[in-house]
Amino acid sequence: MNYEYSVQFAREMDENDSLTHFRDRFLFPKVNGKDAIYFCGNSLGLQPKSVKDYIAKELSNWAEMAVDGHFHGEDAWMFVKQKSKPALAEIVGAHEHEVVAMNNLSVNLHLLMVSFYQPTKDRYKIIVEAGAFPSDQYMLESQVKFHGLDPAEVIVELMPLEGEHTLRTEDILAEIKKQGDSLAMVNMAGLQYYTGQVFDMKAITAAAHEVGAYAGFDLAHAAGNAPLSLHDWDVDFATWCSYKYMNSGPGNVSGVFIHERFAERADLNRFAGWWGHDQEQRFKMEKGFVPMHGADGWQLSNSDILGLAVHQASLDIFQEAGITSLRQKSEQLTGYLAYLIEEIGGKSGVLEIITPKNPAERGCQLSLHIHRGGKDVFDEWYKQGVVGDWRNPNVIRLAPTPLYNSFQDVFRFAQILEQSLKKFA
Repeated sequence: MNYEYSVQFAREMDENDSLTHFRDRFLFPKVNGKDAIYFCGNSLGLQPKSVKDYIAKELSNWAEMAVDGHFHGEDAWMFVKQKSKPALAEIVGAHEHEVVAMNNLSVNLHLLMVSFYQPTKDRYKIIVEAGAFPSDQYMLESQVKFHGLDPAEVIVELMPLEGEHTLRTEDILAEIKKQGDSLAMVNMAGLQYYTGQVFDMKAITAAAHEVGAYAGFDLAHAAGNAPLSLHDWDVDFATWCSYKYMNSGPGNVSGVFIHERFAERADLNRFAGWWGHDQEQRFKMEKGFVPMHGADGWQLSNSDILGLAVHQASLDIFQEAGITSLRQKSEQLTGYLAYLIEEIGGKSGVLEIITPKNPAERGCQLSLHIHRGGKDVFDEWYKQGVVGDWRNPNVIRLAPTPLYNSFQDVFRFAQILEQSLKKFA
């Protein structure tokens, strides 16, 4: 696409955008009394206006039926998790029985490690990208220690080559092959939170399987953002949060994917709970855990009904918009932002885009390495209404989200960028 730094171009793009009307379905925060240029969906997505109605419906069910709401009504709570499965399966590229909404992300990572990290004397190592999100680092460290092992000897961190910001796929695959029979698991992000790089999950999974290891991914920044085909890529397991690109509210429910080849693996280690027990036998209240088919068998507790209602409000919008259309707009919108940043600030020496240029290797997030000005640059942009995300030591993350951001948002940011560079150049 031939981009232009003009308001006319931005307006025409918005006028021809089949998804532009979804912007009106969300609530925007204000900065200095004006709607923000909200580029922070990679940290917390905006609230759908429909959320109030979805919650009100469940409050009404609670008020009118109380405990009977578990078994009666249009969306009986006993079966409510089924409602989110079609959208989740579409978003992550899975079968419905391979996904379920449950718990929170770090909790799910721990639960999945119980099943998929079973170190032996010879096979015990874990590969992860260096600088993984802190929660993932803590989770891996504690799991390794739980097995009586030393994280320094077990966890293999992959670092970019000197002078580069992102990992090369060939280097990841080479390290997997190098670790060989000692490798128990690859546990990486699907999209690296700091750099915005999308990893080649298909190639990584194939390489892990070739040496006899499992492959699992933290999709916190990938789900609802980057194209995913977890089933076809043969990924063993994955988990994600719903409050970023899936706009389901702060701290809301996570989700898991577990490949169907493990659906009937009752012998697989897991921490069991009542809600993962065979639904047909659950209320017999008997000893002896019999897991439900597929990912449902990893559930522990009954559903957070109000949280799932908020989650469903956003998932319904996703299904209405369509994953393919959202991805197409995302590539154009992020491409426009990248073009304007390079056009305006590429030679300024103030900032540098460290996210891959190839659209296939990124979602809608662009990470800007700030060379001069530090956090003052971020604070200056915020005063002008730009809500982005500062990450120590020197990165600003901007995420133009296709569901609710516009090309005119990107143009307005470019004007602010141009003015700010005069101050920090």
